[in-house]
Amino acid sequence: MEVREIEPSGPVEGSVRPPGSKSITNRALVCAALAQGESTLSGCLDSEDTRLMAEALRQLGIPIGTGPQPDVLRVHGQGGRLKPGNHDLFVGNSGTTVRFLTAFAPLGAGTIRLDGVPRMRARPISPLLEALKQLGADARDEAGTGCPPVSVRAEGLPGGTARVGGDISSQYLSGLLMAAPYAQSEVRIHVEGELVSQSYVEMTLAVMRSFGVQVARPDLLSFEIPSGQRYSAIPYEVEPDASAASYFFAAAAITGGNTRVEGLGRESLQGDVAFAGLLEQMGCEVHYSGTDINVVGRPLRGIDVDMNDISDTVQTMAAVALFAEGATRIRGVEHIRHKESNRIEDLARELRKLGASVEEYPDGLAITPGPLHAATLDTYDDHRMAMSLALAGLRVPGVKVRDPACVAKTYPRFFEDLATITRPPNRAKRLD
Repeated sequence: MEVREIEPSGPVEGSVRPPGSKSITNRALVCAALAQGESTLSGCLDSEDTRLMAEALRQLGIPIGTGPQPDVLRVHGQGGRLKPGNHDLFVGNSGTTVRFLTAFAPLGAGTIRLDGVPRMRARPISPLLEALKQLGADARDEAGTGCPPVSVRAEGLPGGTARVGGDISSQYLSGLLMAAPYAQSEVRIHVEGELVSQSYVEMTLAVMRSFGVQVARPDLLSFEIPSGQRYSAIPYEVEPDASAASYFFAAAAITGGNTRVEGLGRESLQGDVAFAGLLEQMGCEVHYSGTDINVVGRPLRGIDVDMNDISDTVQTMAAVALFAEGATRIRGVEHIRHKESNRIEDLARELRKLGASVEEYPDGLAITPGPLHAATLDTYDDHRMAMSLALAGLRVPGVKVRDPACVAKTYPRFFEDLATITRPPNRAKRLD
């Protein structure tokens, strides 16, 4: 397995424009596939997860071509019609792909099977399957484990009322919402219990509105989608990825540097832009313009924070916490145990290797900085583990990351882009 040693840096400096948002790209692909006619999606993320989504849609009869640039996709929507017949879809370890397409699959005609890598077979999907059954679909987990592989016998989605659990993943709800306009009757969805990562549901609704579909909300946990609405083919611009931006904000915080992320502002569709505000609470300066966010590193202090709504940045926050004065307590993120890795247990294990004191809780962890030292860190085939743990190496000599190539899942050029803002330590004053 490849091992990459991270070069320490003085205060980082420069501007970065991360690639397009994975979350928005895959939502736009689904809406464009269901529309009638050609949509041009620009600024798309070109990564493992988005390629898996695009290839699965092609198998289902949706022509998708590339434009003059690799971040442009031309989607020839089929008006809610899927290629009839049996299809075996490989979804890798892409949560958005398996959950969105499981909800999408009943609109076809035939048996559609979805499976992925071994880790995918440990990622829960039963709340989505139960909701689809309530809407009249035949969707089941083949092994009876509540996880993929999933088999859908498709003959249209009747509609009606469904209840879906919201405490494991908001992607179940997002998948149902995007497919619902093509049901045979009105769809009403009620979320049971806590809804995690609510900002991602707001993102889903915003993308749906852009493509011409409105969703009524009698209250925060209820959704009504009338039958007969249809998506319209449109040109659509995908924002840079806010989760990816968090690594560059964190690099400034950790090194006492100054980084500007282009293409994101306070009004982003993505809740993860709020990560910059957490760094401000820790002592950093944060400056916003309409299309940029600039973070200036300052001496850091630990904070106590509920990160339920921006849980994809938990590992980034953990890396910053290593260099703060006092403990940082992260709460409200029990659901991230079911992501690409167990992002609480596995993260705690790797932080301890670096010398931190870490206390694990059911819903998060507390990180107390200690004397940090060199370590070789495991990434668990988790792109966010690799990118966040690499940040520790900007201050700690001898940090090595195993399987750095796993960043290809969402950010193939991460290490190249990080190198554009790093500076040799002996050429700049380090943060005290």
